[in-house]
Amino acid sequence: MQSPATSAKGGKGGKGGKGGKGGKGGKRSGRQSASKQPSSQAKREHQAQQHQQQQLAETPQKALYAHAAQHVDPARITSAASPLPASATPAVKSENGPAAPAAGGGAASGAAPVAERTGAGGAVAGEGGVLAGPLEVGARVSARWRDGKMHPAKIIERRKAAGSADEYEYYVHYTEFNRRLDEWIPVSSIDQSSVNTACEEKAEEKHGSGVKMTRHQKRKIDELHIEEGHEDFDAASLREHEEFTKVKNVSTIELGRYEMDTWYFSPFPPEYAHCSKLYFCEFCLAFLKRPSQLERHMRKCDLKHPPGDEIYRNGSLSMFEVDGKRNKVYCQNLCYLAKLFLDHKTLYYDVDLFLFYILCECDERGCHIVGYFSKEKQSEEGYNLACILTLPPYQRKGYGKFLIAFSYELSKKENKVGTPERPLSDLGLLSYRGYWIRVLLQIIKKHRGNLSIKELSDMTAIKTEDVISSLQSLHLIQYRKGQHVICADPKVLDRHLKAVGKPGLEVDVSKLIWTPYREQGG
Repeated sequence: MQSPATSAKGGKGGKGGKGGKGGKGGKRSGRQSASKQPSSQAKREHQAQQHQQQQLAETPQKALYAHAAQHVDPARITSAASPLPASATPAVKSENGPAAPAAGGGAASGAAPVAERTGAGGAVAGEGGVLAGPLEVGARVSARWRDGKMHPAKIIERRKAAGSADEYEYYVHYTEFNRRLDEWIPVSSIDQSSVNTACEEKAEEKHGSGVKMTRHQKRKIDELHIEEGHEDFDAASLREHEEFTKVKNVSTIELGRYEMDTWYFSPFPPEYAHCSKLYFCEFCLAFLKRPSQLERHMRKCDLKHPPGDEIYRNGSLSMFEVDGKRNKVYCQNLCYLAKLFLDHKTLYYDVDLFLFYILCECDERGCHIVGYFSKEKQSEEGYNLACILTLPPYQRKGYGKFLIAFSYELSKKENKVGTPERPLSDLGLLSYRGYWIRVLLQIIKKHRGNLSIKELSDMTAIKTEDVISSLQSLHLIQYRKGQHVICADPKVLDRHLKAVGKPGLEVDVSKLIWTPYREQGG
């Protein structure tokens, strides 16, 4: 951590700071210049400095930047006599309009001189707290979200705004929200008086609270962060993953009747990686850059449903089993699509080892993908599900619960217990915990608690570890005399069943026509 530096002040008519030289018309300051002045002159200058500091303190925005000038990285302090670059002209906030550059490219008339922040991502503070030049990557700001309110955010990346030579737009993470809400915003959506650079943030962490975290406290924070759906990532791997995927490369997609805002980065082939919008065929999942390309494709595409076998139909709902080895391109395209909405999904280019179960809503135009789950053909760990996704337009309709229940019905037909592959996404973990609790409590209530953990696992195909963790989360299980005992009070069970919510769409097992993969001869 570098120590706070004495700021260099300059500009037309300004004074040079300690070790710095004043600009045109400026005066040298320091011991040498002061020693040549009469004592009365030194006294008058001292009084003038006190008056200037008092004026700064009376203006909150000026005081903010006066404080910031005391915490500038020395490597970013330029000579006070050096001219400002054209792209870093200080701005003057107009009372009747947006900020405008000061005439002549110098400091605004009457503005208190402040240190110039330059370098990678540097910015210059001008009159009224307006920053000219690009804001620094890593800076903390207040940014306007889609609700019209200002929220704390961190600048993750920046780029030149389209059609502008000197304006930037910024990719921000709203610190109160999940990464799925990260987005590109114009500089007009940022309260520039709130900018706190990474350098200042470190200084505040060191000097602001006066409390230094111990190694144990840091480790506990890392553990809590990892536990939020990232069980297979250590702290270093999680940071590496977030760095690599920090910026969404595709902002929106069009799939069938819906246009969807994406949530996360997906590693599309290089020629598609930086398209702000992609157009998907809803039947074969081919993705294209332009709507005209999609129109031509749709005239040639013969599919009206996913490739593979239809193994379930109940009313307008159908489920298709797609073999990753037999339909490789479709399954790879599905993985690209899914990664846009799943943060910690591993993208498998080798889809040969997986089966994909595609849930569709069917009408006279065809079968439209709603969501899917995948599973390994042969899982040594006993996983019955590798990845699960309900597309955003179809969420909150019970489809996620349906997909989870369907995966367990397949496990029952295989005469196996199963568990989802980790890590689960935040939404996935909530959905699974709700399913486990609902199914287990219904059976416990029916049998009045006279069941063992093993019996519960066999009846539901839920792995014993998931049975135990679910019941322990509700304090319905105790460890006595070397074994787990279920404590089932009917009123308590009813209260928990009410809290867990409705079961969603139920799987009608009589409509399932399916043979386990091992019986198909590979």
